[in-house]
Amino acid sequence: MFAYVNGFLEDTTVDNAVIDVNGFGINVRISADTASRLPGIGEEVRLYTYTYVKEDAFLLYGFLSRSDLEMFKLCITVSGIGPKGALAILSVMDADALRFAIMSGDAKAISRAPGVGARTAQRLILELKDKLSIDDTLISREIAAGGAQGILTAGSLHIDSEKKKEAVEALVALGYGQAESLKAVNALEDVETMDSGAILKAALKKLF
Repeated sequence: MFAYVNGFLEDTTVDNAVIDVNGFGINVRISADTASRLPGIGEEVRLYTYTYVKEDAFLLYGFLSRSDLEMFKLCITVSGIGPKGALAILSVMDADALRFAIMSGDAKAISRAPGVGARTAQRLILELKDKLSIDDTLISREIAAGGAQGILTAGSLHIDSEKKKEAVEALVALGYGQAESLKAVNALEDVETMDSGAILKAALKKLF
């Protein structure tokens, strides 16, 4: 129903933001991650929203990026995960980190979310893995926009396979720099025989 809410931040808690839109205070449910990245009280903010309607409730769920919103919408298509569970998952990891957890089969990372057990995390991976693409993640978007062009064309610092892309993106999601992640992955030998998970583990050893 509502694509987004744009107004001034009136109040915020760890799971709710009140947005003043032309004198109307609108409650928007948010993740802890979103709450930590909101501007200050009184500043303008735009939240991309999902409208949830049932017999006894009319709720808006909001995110600072369309990427987070799209991941939320994917999560609630999974059996056993409703808006509350999806918001809990996106409270402990952002959209890119969740994509990589799903693509790499990291159920442990997903199950860190409150109320999300190992079985639910495995179900999320099983149902969504084929719906995700490395091209939707941060590094691929930056490459397409030219933001990483200098790194990617310097000497051996290039990404020549999807497996390497996945490993590099996972390293970045873990907090490593883009350049050092690329170097670690490109320094590996026999990557043709490895899957992305094995490349990630080998690169982590080099970074340690």
